[in-house]
Amino acid sequence: MPAIVSILTRASGVFIFLGMAVMLWLLDMSLTSETEFELVLVMLSSPVAKLVIWAILAGVIYHALAGLKHLVADFGYGETLEGGILGARLVVVLSFVLIALAGVWIW
Repeated sequence: MPAIVSILTRASGVFIFLGMAVMLWLLDMSLTSETEFELVLVMLSSPVAKLVIWAILAGVIYHALAGLKHLVADFGYGETLEGGILGARLVVVLSFVLIALAGVWIW
């Protein structure tokens, strides 16, 4: 379990990096003109855009929680096998809850 959480942390980092390109493109487009801003508003109200934003936010949530787990481990907590498994389970459960809440918030 800890190995899977670790690999998913790296994957979520790559996903966040790619998602930020989309978000920066939308920001640039919204700052171009008032017409472009209104177009971005229309685009962001579509279900596909909401799904993309939710996916990016899910990556950020998971990556942040896994990063906190590593930070706690840097202070010497959860360095045993049992502690690593417990930390990995906490990351997965908390991520699931927060990602679900983010989905409710977006939709």
